[in-house]
Amino acid sequence: MSLAALLDGLPIPIIQAPMAGATTGAIALAVSQAGGLGSLAAAGLTPEEIEAGVAALKRETSRPFAVNLLVAPSDTPDAGVVAAALARLAPWYAQAGAPLPAAPNRFAHDFQAQLAALTRAPPPVASFAFDLIDRAQVEALHAAGSYVVGTANTVAEARAWAEVGADGICAQGFEAGGHRGNFLAETEASLVGTLALVATVRDAVDLPLIAAGGIMDGRGVAAALALGANAVQMGTAFLLSDQAATSAAWREAIAAAPDDPTRLTRAFTGRHARGLENRFMREMRPLEDAVPAYPVQNRLTGPLRAAAEAAGDAQMMSVWAGQAVALAGPGDAGDLIRRWWAQAGEAAAGVSVRVNRGEKV
Repeated sequence: MSLAALLDGLPIPIIQAPMAGATTGAIALAVSQAGGLGSLAAAGLTPEEIEAGVAALKRETSRPFAVNLLVAPSDTPDAGVVAAALARLAPWYAQAGAPLPAAPNRFAHDFQAQLAALTRAPPPVASFAFDLIDRAQVEALHAAGSYVVGTANTVAEARAWAEVGADGICAQGFEAGGHRGNFLAETEASLVGTLALVATVRDAVDLPLIAAGGIMDGRGVAAALALGANAVQMGTAFLLSDQAATSAAWREAIAAAPDDPTRLTRAFTGRHARGLENRFMREMRPLEDAVPAYPVQNRLTGPLRAAAEAAGDAQMMSVWAGQAVALAGPGDAGDLIRRWWAQAGEAAAGVSVRVNRGEKV
């Protein structure tokens, strides 16, 4: 079997995006059981939790699923960098009524330990973002029984994943919510729209392709498949689903969002991410270049975001969401993908009628 065969064999070629903080094993299970491919976001999990999460999904379903890791550095930053970052955040902690945290001993889970856990407890699909893993690590996952999918924001990144032996590419367009996955060029040089990215990666790399970014319903599914994608990955479209872990404040912010409400920021985490624009993003914009890179800023703002979320204050939360977030709606995650797949069929049929009519002119 191959990744292409796995994707082509899905009754519904929709992958639920692994959105850390917004998804759990419950939504991954619901999507896989309904015929799509659910994803477990493992970046925030310990190695033991990763192994337990994979085991739980394997107990609950015989259908395929994915586990996602973020290839992030775990080095300890300079103490002066951390102190300066905390000083910038001090007024925000005061506004939230939360104590300014002390400099932590650890800023993220050790990626190598997480990867080792994923290799010991292999999921059907292992996906990665933020950087490459090397060929030996890819081969270890293959030997364990996992297909490897790498996230690319550019054609060059897709080629880089192909060179280390990845089985497939997730082409993440500019429209996607949450963190950007770019690793070869700066963010500004990596902001390619989903339609352009899927088409150019399809022509450049002979691997199964997953389209991601701004796909919110069956119309987007049909469009991505028409461009040559083997499957689509949808994230923001699931944020209001029954199984999503999004808080009440997050859901309310989405429901109240105006047209075109999202912006890119690195103020919350030190890495560019797309979310609903709020006061923190606006007022921190002049300081964005000074904040330390992910995962340091992410760790330092964690208690602030948690305090804001507990208070229902979306103005100091990272309310990640992609473009076209206004199309998000509630419902059971399994029912949602069935609805989107039916819509995709209707959209494709409509295009077929139009094309056939044009042929007769």
